[in-house]
Amino acid sequence: MLLTIRSLDKRFPGTRALDGVDFDLRAGEVHALLGENGAGKSTLIKCLTGAYRRDGGEIRLEGAAIDPRSTVEAQDLGIGTVYQEVNLLPNLTVAQNLMFGREPRRFGLIDARAMRWQARAMLADYGLDLDVERDLGSYPVAIRQIVAIARAVALSGKVLILDEPTASLDAREVGMVFDVVRGLRDRGLGIVFVSHFLDQVFQLTDRITVLRNGRKVVTEETRGLDRMRLIRHMLGRELEAETADRAARDRGSRPAMLEFRGMGRPGLIEPFDLEIAQGEVAGLAGLLGSGRTESAELLFGLRGARTGEARDQSGPLQLRSPRAAIAAGFGFAPEDRKTDGIVADLSVRENIALGLQARRGWARPIARAERNRLADDYIRRLDIRTSGREKPVGELSGGNQQKVVLARWLAMNPRFLILDEPTRGIDVGAHAEILRLIRELTEQGMSLMVISSEIDELIAVSDRVIVLRDRRHVAQLAGEEITGDRIMRAIAATDAADSGEAA
Repeated sequence: MLLTIRSLDKRFPGTRALDGVDFDLRAGEVHALLGENGAGKSTLIKCLTGAYRRDGGEIRLEGAAIDPRSTVEAQDLGIGTVYQEVNLLPNLTVAQNLMFGREPRRFGLIDARAMRWQARAMLADYGLDLDVERDLGSYPVAIRQIVAIARAVALSGKVLILDEPTASLDAREVGMVFDVVRGLRDRGLGIVFVSHFLDQVFQLTDRITVLRNGRKVVTEETRGLDRMRLIRHMLGRELEAETADRAARDRGSRPAMLEFRGMGRPGLIEPFDLEIAQGEVAGLAGLLGSGRTESAELLFGLRGARTGEARDQSGPLQLRSPRAAIAAGFGFAPEDRKTDGIVADLSVRENIALGLQARRGWARPIARAERNRLADDYIRRLDIRTSGREKPVGELSGGNQQKVVLARWLAMNPRFLILDEPTRGIDVGAHAEILRLIRELTEQGMSLMVISSEIDELIAVSDRVIVLRDRRHVAQLAGEEITGDRIMRAIAATDAADSGEAA
């Protein structure tokens, strides 16, 4: 066995990111490492490459125990990594990037001619004939990925970790990178492949290991594993177990309040149609990387749509920016509340008033008395557990921080509110309160889009569920069709025709 990991542990304050994880990698194989957010994939890779120090367990490379203390030390041992965002220097030439830190020298100076010759020879092994004197940034992303792979192999040469290497590539470019990876496998390298694109996993890999909540779930041969079983391993849910009590509501044939036609952006999300009725909850289901968040960001103007149009009952809507979306009555509570939601050092009062103040403009400040009233009102309505409105929001629990983000949007009275993973990382009590709040908001006439990795959560709150796969809207389920079995089958299906009614 080329690489062996046994009982790997890694702890952070308040959490155990890896809990006794086993993993092994053979020479001459591509081994997929899969799991949803928080599964432990990134932590395992960082322990293996020296970015993190492990708290327990052992790592052996070619039978010898290793303990890399830095990424440079891991490279010296033979372990290289290529990430989704190419970690090279676009303003340097291809040759300079390939040879950076180990340039050939003559009489103590860099030998530019030898460097160019060596760079061309390296790329020839990958079937590339490039002008190595051109800046790397002038080449397409796929070429930059292959250059990054060539550099990583030259520096390491035993284990290659590819972390989402195809996330920004089109189908032709993916094929180019896969040809390179297969060539490296044939040369005897062990390759760890991290991806959220299941079609690519089944196309490229020899074995699959699934992590969930910091633990290893299973390792199986790819060709003996069907998609439904893989999805079940990743989500930790048996098809037969319908645990959620779905409070189904018949929306009947309400007219669309919002219509989106052909909305899309190449490389981000394929064009899709979507209608939203007043008081409706549209759930978005799919694996991490399927395009759920990208769809929401497109509708909210965070990522400008390149195709399609949006309309309401008054006519066309221009959603070119978040400011325009807010003006149209949209709100968006993002998945990463700590980075994109709260301002940790500001008080609960200031965080709640922030959105309304931004919409009014800073030339028209909200009076202190009004901000106090607003904060007190939502602290009471949402049961935000805080010692007072002046408490810094960063000192609240995760569930109460989430409620503050929701209060900010509710204070702006949106007609359409997008919630991206609204219950992630919060306790059971806060989880139930947020689901209750979603129901109350729809009863008051607000329309919502809820993105969640928890299938039971979507079943509980959604009137319709749109299923995404590989950045496409592939199925739409409504009413009694909204079951865990149907959602998971739509996620696992190989084409839209197998997954129910196409969205």
